[in-house]
Parts: sequence; C-alpha cells; structure tokens
Amino acid sequence: MALGFAGEVADYYHRYRRGYPPEAIDAVAGAFGLTADDTAVDLGCGTGQLALPLAARLRAVVGVDPEPDMLAHARRAAAEQGLSNLTWVIGTDADVPALRALLGDGSVGAVTIGQALHWMRYDELFHALFPLVRPGGGVAVLANGTPLWLQDADWSRALRECLEQWFGTRVGNACGTDEESLRRYRDSLVAAGFRGDVHGVDYTGTLDVESIVGGVLSALPEDRLPASAERARFTGLIRRAVEPHAPFAEHVHVSVLTGRR
Repeated sequence: MALGFAGEVADYYHRYRRGYPPEAIDAVAGAFGLTADDTAVDLGCGTGQLALPLAARLRAVVGVDPEPDMLAHARRAAAEQGLSNLTWVIGTDADVPALRALLGDGSVGAVTIGQALHWMRYDELFHALFPLVRPGGGVAVLANGTPLWLQDADWSRALRECLEQWFGTRVGNACGTDEESLRRYRDSLVAAGFRGDVHGVDYTGTLDVESIVGGVLSALPEDRLPASAERARFTGLIRRAVEPHAPFAEHVHVSVLTGRR
C-alpha cells in the first residue's frame, strides 16, 4: 500500500534527499563480501539514493517501493547514469515472499533498507528475509543521519520551532535514526538468526536555505504537505526562521546496521 509519498513529494524527495557517502556503501559491501557477481534488493528504495550506487558495484539490484512516482524518478536517474542492471518493482515489505519465489532462496548477497524501516513490520520482515540471502550475505539497515529538524545546531532548533508552530504539535520523529530504534532493529535481526554489527560513517556538509526547505518538503506525506496556495507562506516562514543562523553546517552520522547470515 502506498504511503502518501507520490506526486510533488516524490519530486522533492528526488531533488533534496541526501545521498549515502561512498564509505557507507563500502561498509555494506565489506560486511557481506559483496562482489560484482552479487545481486541486492533495496527495500523502500525511494528514488534510488541507495540502489544506484549499489548497482554500480554489483551484477544486479532490485529496487522495491510502494510509490510508482518514486520508481519513475529512480528509473530516469539510472538511465542518466548509464546503469542498466536495475529492476524496479512496486511493492512493500509484505511482498518479500513473492520476491523469494521469483529470485529463489539463497540468491541475494544483500538486502538493504535505507530511511524506510520505520514504515515496515521489521520483526516479520527479518524472519522472511533470512532464507532469501546467501550464506555470508545479509541485511543492512542504513540510518542516514538525524533529520534536519532534530540536529544540535541553532538553525535546526529554529527550524523545529517553526514547524511546531505551523503544525501545532511537537516535531520529534527521528524516523528510525535514534539509538533506541537502532537497538530494537539489531535485537530483531539477531532474533531472526542474523549476526548483528554496527558500523558508523561521519561527515560534515554545508546546506543552503533551499536544501533545508526542500528537505522538509521531501519528508512530508501528501496529507501533511501544505496546499499550493499555502506553500509559499510555509516555505517563507522556514526561510525567515533559519536565515539568521547561516552558515548551515550539518554533521551527519550514518549508522550502518548489518545482520550477517
């Protein structure tokens, strides 16, 4: 079932969502000994931020997402990069049994899940994935940094206050990037039979106002995205809130949680 990240939200997601640093891809490849002969499945692939760099290293990647608009962006991005070894499938974590029937048990070197696991029934999912991956392969959960509105910086605090005033509620959802969520995911992987480990990748980047505004819009499902008539006022409020706190340094910690079979 689609989660409300279609249309304009998919456009914002493709344009503004941060990608994964090469070191995070290295961590996944190293954890499972991935080679150019391997196949990977990227669940909740969005517009391809993780699937595309994986495809550059592997024989094939299957990107799975419930939103056709997300997959349309991913398909175009793959074509622009000259990647022809990706297959795009409309589906969710509930479709893993069908993937197993299609690909065969023990056929996949890695199943990756980026900033999407908090939408999934991960206890059931990890058990379903165990037979799909080959011995030595496994599942990698990548938490791609703290959301823009929860960072330890003046501009982030100003952004959070602005969003809370607009929506009239506390904005505290870490989207599965917090330590408690990662601990639950690791325990669940171990319970499903995987050997859990955690790798960290840290880097510092610089944002501009447009990337902050776009990043917020990319995180809002369609039912929370301000209507066109109100969007200019919404984005104007964000700009005025954060601009006094420039420059916008962003310290990103990417957690790569791996479960090896």
